[in-house]
Amino acid sequence: MRITYLLSILFLLTTACHSARKSAQPLPVTEPPKDTMVVVTPSAPSRTDSLAEDSVRRVRGAMARIDSNRIHFETFSARVKVDYKDTKDKNLDFNAFIRMRRDSIVWVSVIAALGVEAFRVLIRPDSVMIMDKLEKTIKYATVSDLQQITQLPFDFATLQQLIAGNPLYMDGELQSYREASGLVSMFLSGDRFRHLAQFLLPGLTLNASRLEDADPLRKRSANLDYEAYADITGRRFSNIRRIRLSDQQTVDLKLEFRQVEFDTPQSYPFSIPRNYKLK
Repeated sequence: MRITYLLSILFLLTTACHSARKSAQPLPVTEPPKDTMVVVTPSAPSRTDSLAEDSVRRVRGAMARIDSNRIHFETFSARVKVDYKDTKDKNLDFNAFIRMRRDSIVWVSVIAALGVEAFRVLIRPDSVMIMDKLEKTIKYATVSDLQQITQLPFDFATLQQLIAGNPLYMDGELQSYREASGLVSMFLSGDRFRHLAQFLLPGLTLNASRLEDADPLRKRSANLDYEAYADITGRRFSNIRRIRLSDQQTVDLKLEFRQVEFDTPQSYPFSIPRNYKLK
């Protein structure tokens, strides 16, 4: 497995999530039927009828609650079991240890068969270092290089928010809002993505989202599903994420988080042995 491709997958995850739960079927990126939704437009606040005002208050309240649910941290660490499958019948499973410091570092150690460390990765806001401990090589890259590989407008902050389990790409124009069957569905349209996000009532916990490229000529889509929530030091954290990415091929991933800790002391060891070669 090429670690560069794995990193590309990590950044591809910034686009959204696959829903595999019985309670949340895969979501089409289309607006809900007009007879079952609240339509939000720039002119809505000026309408005087009580129904419109109540709808606007409900939407604003929901957005505020979603924002307040965001996970904030100084440091984060976890062990992650990764299951990977693609349409070329490639199946992989491995463990990774992730540590990160807000706005500063993402450190990853990838463990292969028999508990052997295969790769160590250090990602900073403007640089990436990849140590292949099996081939004894070191590779340097930039976030721009990975943007080129994935053809996605990600950045370091988005990667950290993805790992923490916070909603992504909520900055589009809100086109519709719907409450039904214990779920809130929001349809947002942005310059980069069309986004249908789904949250569980009553607490508005992130449940699923689906994004499609705003460019109709690019048939890329990604689904994310957030499951197995647990309270970790006062934070609602999703311990299982299911992802489906579709472009030239389809990739399915399952990320299972264990030993999750927030705001504990950390180190980020990354010493390069002298006999390692630059790749």
